[in-house]
Amino acid sequence: MQGKIMKGVGGFYYIHPHNTVNTIYECKAKGAFRNQKIKPAVGDDVEIEIISEQDKTGNIVEILPRENLLIRPAVANVDQAVIVFALADPKPNYNLLDRFLVMMEQQGVDTLICFNKSDLVSGQEAKEICDIYAGAGYQVFLTVAKENVGVDAFREAIRGKTSVFAGPSGVGKSSMLNALHPQAQVQTGAVSEKIRRGKHTTRHSELIYIEEDTYIMDTPGFSSLVIENLEPEDLKEYFREFECYNGRCKFNGCVHIHEPECFVKEALQAGTISQLRYDNYVQLYDELKNKRRW
Repeated sequence: MQGKIMKGVGGFYYIHPHNTVNTIYECKAKGAFRNQKIKPAVGDDVEIEIISEQDKTGNIVEILPRENLLIRPAVANVDQAVIVFALADPKPNYNLLDRFLVMMEQQGVDTLICFNKSDLVSGQEAKEICDIYAGAGYQVFLTVAKENVGVDAFREAIRGKTSVFAGPSGVGKSSMLNALHPQAQVQTGAVSEKIRRGKHTTRHSELIYIEEDTYIMDTPGFSSLVIENLEPEDLKEYFREFECYNGRCKFNGCVHIHEPECFVKEALQAGTISQLRYDNYVQLYDELKNKRRW
């Protein structure tokens, strides 16, 4: 029997057989995987042998070929990432958002952006933020998950795909999952009144079945993110809006910061490139450069 790993806890893997809805088998991985230093990952398609049909237990006997494997978060066979931020409560940290985007660009994963709690800001403010990220080449959605506003359009964007949800705590990822699939009964947590940061409601990564061929992976919330394995000179390759200026600057290898006759800085002055995104780029560049010195 073939199925998909939905969750892994304490050496047990919970498998959702293909073409079923509510059936889950609790399985262990064969010792041969340990001998080969292969570890099953959430999202893996696997072959299992049944030990007890009544108890729904079995063993994983084969991991089917992977389309991809992300390290952070650890998940296999991902079609796209969905980065969820609130437009207020908690106040968005756009530097953190751009770090997420760089990380997903590094891993070659297409990314959607969902700005939740859009009712807490003016329509003009919401439009300005959407324009910045749509202008950078991302598909952007405005939602109010608890009121089911914007959820239908968002559902179409994830249909038939395995999507990884990521973002800080308290922004409404669990509320969005509940809106997409109420039966999932994902725990939702109130935003901490004391520190205005979300309480972590997702303790481990797991896939949630939405409908046929549609899965969502919810991940623990993040309050910070360090970009790794990236040279500062390469950072510009992960800001999509810079791409059309490649090779046009006066100096080869221009990093678009201090060099004269830089097309990216000219575009910034003209308002074609967002000052918000550019400032985050410079901050990340400096961070990577300082890290290399150590």
